[in-house]
Amino acid sequence: MSRGNFPTFGASKTGTFVSTLKNYNLPPFILEKIATDCKSDLVKKGRIEERLQSMNDEALEILHKVFVNCEEDSNGVYADYRFFAYISSMFHKCEILLNEKIPGASGKSHKVPIAVKNNGMYIAVGINKSSGGPISKREAVKFYEMVDDIKKGEHGNQLAEGIFGSSVGFDGEALVTLEKLSKSRKKDPQNKIEFKTASFENRIYSVTKC
Repeated sequence: MSRGNFPTFGASKTGTFVSTLKNYNLPPFILEKIATDCKSDLVKKGRIEERLQSMNDEALEILHKVFVNCEEDSNGVYADYRFFAYISSMFHKCEILLNEKIPGASGKSHKVPIAVKNNGMYIAVGINKSSGGPISKREAVKFYEMVDDIKKGEHGNQLAEGIFGSSVGFDGEALVTLEKLSKSRKKDPQNKIEFKTASFENRIYSVTKC
């Protein structure tokens, strides 16, 4: 349903959503993803306010829940959207890809929730944990091994960052382990990768280098 067909009883609420959301740094790919999921119209160009006004009520409501109210959903999709937007803010003018399949040196194809490309080359990958217990040592090692495998593969030559996001925190052993693994690579400039942890607390992501 396009904005032009929006019922008058919802116009006030919609206007409030638009006036609030236009102040947020919403990446275009997030608008496109939510518009697709909600079968909403979305004008391709224009000011953020104009793009928001072209979206249907369901899409606007989800955007408001995700970025204004910072709500959670059972599937962790809202948390992922916030993580994706944060990663996007770290890499201006780069290509952002969601659910990207990247082959590693082992021959395994890794499904990466978010990947960043610059000049056609992968430069960063990231994953986010939205529910359950804090990220464990085992999960930290598994993430490290995935990034390492991609780095050693044919598409990993320019890969320089691995970002592990969490809405449920990290246990101390996980942080220490990832820091040790990260530091062990710095002796070899060709093989260097910056591993970072990003915790969602107090409605924002804070990133700490390992």
